Amino acid sequence: MTTQITNKPLGWAAAALVLALLQGCATGPNANPADPLEPLNRTVFNFNDGVDRAVLKPVATVYKDVTPAPIRTGVASFFGNISDVWSVANNLLQFKPEAAADSLFRVTVNTLWGLGGIFDVASEMKIPKHSEDFGRTLGYWGVASGPYLVLPLLGPSTVRDSVGSLVDTQGDLVDRSHNIPVRNSLITLRAVDKRASLLSAGDLLEQASLDKYSFARDIYLQRHSRPNGSTAGAPEERYDLPEAAPGAGAPAVPDPAVK
Repeated sequence: MTTQITNKPLGWAAAALVLALLQGCATGPNANPADPLEPLNRTVFNFNDGVDRAVLKPVATVYKDVTPAPIRTGVASFFGNISDVWSVANNLLQFKPEAAADSLFRVTVNTLWGLGGIFDVASEMKIPKHSEDFGRTLGYWGVASGPYLVLPLLGPSTVRDSVGSLVDTQGDLVDRSHNIPVRNSLITLRAVDKRASLLSAGDLLEQASLDKYSFARDIYLQRHSRPNGSTAGAPEERYDLPEAAPGAGAPAVPDPAVK
């Protein structure tokens, strides 16, 4: 029997966790008002950090050491092309027709002339990238972000983004694949490649921060404090440290939208 690796169980686990968290946690007088669940969040953060140190970081280190940079670039471009498909839908839901058109054009160009997205021809053509996910779409429609959360394996989030991630899994072409061995392989490769891209940033975080939890939380909340969760005007990055910082409570488990 073939084992399935999918984002759905993690998504539903996140939803269950959100419901449990909303029951409330005791916090001290100096607690960050955006993080009323800090005691529980820190526990999950430490769990994630342990998993990362024991499993994901060592695998990612070997992957980076043995895989030539051009191949790793192609892997990242391939998954970026897949995420652009979902960005088309979310840009439309946010009434951003130009951004949706750009995303659709990127997918078309990279799929046809970039060998399925392995080569990022669209960026060479200066076609802008507009990454969006359903959490940001909810923000566009006025849904408040809610308390800060650290989800098991998935890392930093909020109540709104946790709900959004459930919808994101439905728009993830990798997760929707019916070929289980292929899906398992792609999900694993995406996680390892993402974590490998963060190795240097993780080392800097280890050296620079006395409290990794607070550092990762504050950057995440600052980045997501834009009106309606918008990232308009923000530079595109392959993978963003605040989203899934290694050793910061977020082993690089596949992120459907890779934001």
